[in-house]
Amino acid sequence: MRIVSWNVNGLRACAKKGFLNVLNTNNIDVLCLQEVRAFPEQLTKEVLDPEGWHAVFSPAERPGYSGVAIYSKKKPTKVINSLGVKKFDEEGRFLVTKFGRLSIASIYFPNGSGKERDNSRVPYKLDFCGQVLEHIKQLEKTGPVLVTGDYNTAHHEIDIARPKSNKNSSGFLLIEREVLSNWEKEGWVDTFRSLHPNEPDHYTWWRQFGGMREANVGWRIDYIMASKSASKRIKDAFIWPNILGSDHCPIGVDID
Repeated sequence: MRIVSWNVNGLRACAKKGFLNVLNTNNIDVLCLQEVRAFPEQLTKEVLDPEGWHAVFSPAERPGYSGVAIYSKKKPTKVINSLGVKKFDEEGRFLVTKFGRLSIASIYFPNGSGKERDNSRVPYKLDFCGQVLEHIKQLEKTGPVLVTGDYNTAHHEIDIARPKSNKNSSGFLLIEREVLSNWEKEGWVDTFRSLHPNEPDHYTWWRQFGGMREANVGWRIDYIMASKSASKRIKDAFIWPNILGSDHCPIGVDID
């Protein structure tokens, strides 16, 4: 089973840059999206309901903002689209599909930068992360869990091309990185890093100016974290930096 996660930076725009081709030509079984930035009714029929796929959406209340989705070849046995906290649910950041005992989440974690790039949203981000962890720990009691998404945090220096110049930037603040460390202390596994330890230059997001992607000056901020039972099923974990259509690239895992 192949599970892929991709921040598409606007699904309507990505659809014009080959989204359906990526969906249908890479042996994907479940595709989790972040930053959909559209209400379902704003999507074309081909994107909203592609042949051979089941699609579920959790949009933000605010037009053109945030939003997550999950496409799957099999119909989910259950869908969860709420953390039960209005300030989080209204931003459309959390979606879980269950396939029997297996839970797959698509989560768009907040960026801690405020409108003035002043890190004013960091408390909101940390609160959101705490709520997510409590929720998925409950899911873990029912079976394996995979938490896919844009975490908006580079965990270690190896996960960012320029760690020194970004130490005071949201996405690489120590307090944000400690969230991922705490997840690992709870038993969650960074699927890509567990299979590619100490390998540098693997990134999932690049700034859209200055030739950053071409020079591979990026950040690894997209992850698939696995619960203990799910991590035992991982056969491969990968990043597809050559797939374009967004400022992020897809990532994924193959599981038994």
